Amino acid sequence: MLSKKLKILWLTAITCNGNTHSFLNYPHLDIFMDTFEFIYHPSIDSAYTLNDIINKEIACDILIIEGSISTEYIKADAPIVDIINKYASKVQKIVTVGTCASFGGMFRESDYKDTTGLHFDKERPTSLFEHIKEKTISLSGCPVHPDIIANTLYSIEKKRAIELDSLLRPKEFFAYTVHNGCTRNEYFEYKIDNHQFGKKEGCMFYDHGCHAPYTHGSCNKILWNEVNSKTRAGLSCMGCTEPTFPKGDFFHTKKNMGIPQYLPFGVAKRTYLTLAGITKAFHIKRLEEDLFDD
Repeated sequence: MLSKKLKILWLTAITCNGNTHSFLNYPHLDIFMDTFEFIYHPSIDSAYTLNDIINKEIACDILIIEGSISTEYIKADAPIVDIINKYASKVQKIVTVGTCASFGGMFRESDYKDTTGLHFDKERPTSLFEHIKEKTISLSGCPVHPDIIANTLYSIEKKRAIELDSLLRPKEFFAYTVHNGCTRNEYFEYKIDNHQFGKKEGCMFYDHGCHAPYTHGSCNKILWNEVNSKTRAGLSCMGCTEPTFPKGDFFHTKKNMGIPQYLPFGVAKRTYLTLAGITKAFHIKRLEEDLFDD
């Protein structure tokens, strides 16, 4: 006997649709659709239209929200907050996909009043949807890796316990930093910076604004297209999973008297200065020569 498919409603608010495009690149989407069914998705064939979703009451198990939220934002003549509230009370789980839906993201600067994430304005909790917070899982990122979306939905389908951090993100994917697993960690340890984007050698934390040591994410563990990440490709991590994203000035490390303004999580300034003094005493010829090889 075939098991019943879980029904998903994917709503878009103020968004660039980047998480939709990411999800459409999930390599096992055909298998995914054997377990799940979209009652509505703006880019995937689904059984109902947006007007059906608004004007009728369609059975639904999971509500996915993409994009920032504002009480002023209207979809098909209905406030987005009303659509969310209509289905939030009926579903098993609510999943915010992307930093905009989770924390407000880039669209906090939009023309819409009071634009935030579903439960957070950056890291500050909001009260508008407090009554549904216990159902929510936040998948931050700009965009979220499609494997993280799919695996979270599979965990919901299997009724597995999902341990969340204080920002409602699954610890399975957000309990460590992007720095963890970075192929440039040896350069980081010996304070050897890369001075040219795209090169395979050198760290980008000290001069080129890399946020990896203080950004929660699995980018260097769950690789994009199973082969790459920003830091592996020679680009600084922009901290897109954090509630403060975007900070701006992505490719420059802010410093105070030569000390990076933002230090790796859990590292005190005095400890950093001690370690920096020790590591600068080392000269690893093998690592330093790599920077000048063609």
